[in-house]
Amino acid sequence: YKKLACCFGILCVILVLAMFGENATLTQQNQNLTTELDQVKKINQELQTEKKNLTEQVESMKKTWNEQNVSQAQWIIDEYCPKSINTDKKRQCASCQKGWLHYQSSCYVVNNEAELKNQKTWEEAREDCRGKSSDLTVVGNEEEKVKTDEVNFWVDKNINGYWIGLRAEGGRWKWINGSDLTNQAWIPQQQATDGRCVTSLQNREWKSVSCTDKNAWICEKKALSI
Repeated sequence: YKKLACCFGILCVILVLAMFGENATLTQQNQNLTTELDQVKKINQELQTEKKNLTEQVESMKKTWNEQNVSQAQWIIDEYCPKSINTDKKRQCASCQKGWLHYQSSCYVVNNEAELKNQKTWEEAREDCRGKSSDLTVVGNEEEKVKTDEVNFWVDKNINGYWIGLRAEGGRWKWINGSDLTNQAWIPQQQATDGRCVTSLQNREWKSVSCTDKNAWICEKKALSI
């Protein structure tokens, strides 16, 4: 009986120790889960905050976009449909803005910068055209070439030529719209060397010059259908 009681006592001690060990393990697991839960809550809160910030940014961008659209629409109306100087103040619409020449489906503006300091390189001229919602002129056929040559108003001897949207790329003459020059007779015996751009001259010829030269320039954009 004493041996049985001793064994039972030992067994009880083992069970108690096992229970303590299991309880400690469960307590640690509970603490770990609590910590993980707190981290998840923190991450969720951060995500909620980020979502709120993004939502506010989107709403702000929408507002700005709408304001810009309204402003641009008003600008187009004012530029293409200015109010009449008559007493009725009615708007009279045109295919091109005031100061632009309408020809076929395009509008042209000639930048006659007589002073050298105001003339631009090819890239600078293109940037100026882009600022006018246009680009350097692209010539698609002989008729357009004749018209482009005609709009070169030679107002000053300091103007050596007018930049057009043609330059050398990879040994070929390319327009800014990505198309190749199809009529090589327009610029005969002038090799398409990188760094060279084309100007329209007074005698209706085109000439290859360094793109960093300073010249006047011609901008072109699509005319409005009215």
